[in-house]
Amino acid sequence: MRIIFLLSGTMWRHTLPEGFIDAGHEVDFTVYFSEKSIQNKLSHFQPDLAVSIGWGTAQALINQFLIRKCLKAAKIPHVYWSTEDPAYTSIFSLPLIQRVQPDFVFSICPETVLFYRKMGIKSAHMDFGYSPGIHKHVECDVNYKSPISIVANAYPNILRRYPDHYRHQSIAGLIVPLLANNIEISFWGKDWEKVKDHVKYDIPNEWIHGYLPYTEANKVYCSSDIILGLQNYPDQLTQRTYEILASGSFLLTSDTPAIRNSFKAGEQLVVSSSPDETLRLVKYYLDKPNERKEIAESGKAAISEDTYKNRAEYMLETLKQYNIV
Repeated sequence: MRIIFLLSGTMWRHTLPEGFIDAGHEVDFTVYFSEKSIQNKLSHFQPDLAVSIGWGTAQALINQFLIRKCLKAAKIPHVYWSTEDPAYTSIFSLPLIQRVQPDFVFSICPETVLFYRKMGIKSAHMDFGYSPGIHKHVECDVNYKSPISIVANAYPNILRRYPDHYRHQSIAGLIVPLLANNIEISFWGKDWEKVKDHVKYDIPNEWIHGYLPYTEANKVYCSSDIILGLQNYPDQLTQRTYEILASGSFLLTSDTPAIRNSFKAGEQLVVSSSPDETLRLVKYYLDKPNERKEIAESGKAAISEDTYKNRAEYMLETLKQYNIV
């Protein structure tokens, strides 16, 4: 099949599109959003399916109407993968779906799928995954070497706007106890210098390394003894959970039902349910390289089937069941 992705930015290019390529399909991208550019791309590539993902400049209001107009006119089935559920379902995902009118919606949140179905929207659950060609084990890189690292954007605006968001709890359990004890963390990602109100401590400037290209993240994962993995919801896994484990890295994350339901804690990754437990686990595992390696290898094996190739094949099978393709 020929699959056209309507994307902005570079990160999403390395996720589901890679899965379709790995599954043997032809993939192209529409990155310029004008009626003429979309029509020209559709006319030239002749796609069998169009896919859009998440929340970015491609989902700007004017683009939503352009995408709907062009795809409906060309009679190309359109799938939207909703990656911002459930926090932004009411303020973003649902209004977008109602405007764009895709033929099918996949959501990372099972409960939101039920909500969409009650709204008469054809939908199914599909979680994040990983691309084996990108998130894989590499040799330690001295530029990224660190005992403890985190790869994540800080999102100070979200933390301020949503005081009950689970990310607060994850930060308090994983990051704050290390800062309180002056245990160095290498912070990779945007805006960590802006979160003192949320972490209660100044993060030394030399610990903050700023933006990291998506395709460089596995170098940090493979060059750190311990990777801290924040979680955003108790009942969902973050995208980085898969990517860290796929890189063969040792993951310390929050003790949530989703983590417990998906992995064997202590065997495939390590979980903390309190600041004190985080301190204990960090101090223990920093001195246990062989145990870290064994757990990391088991974690990598645990997500071996969660590739974007398998996600792409699942998407097509689901669409066939609904006679979309």
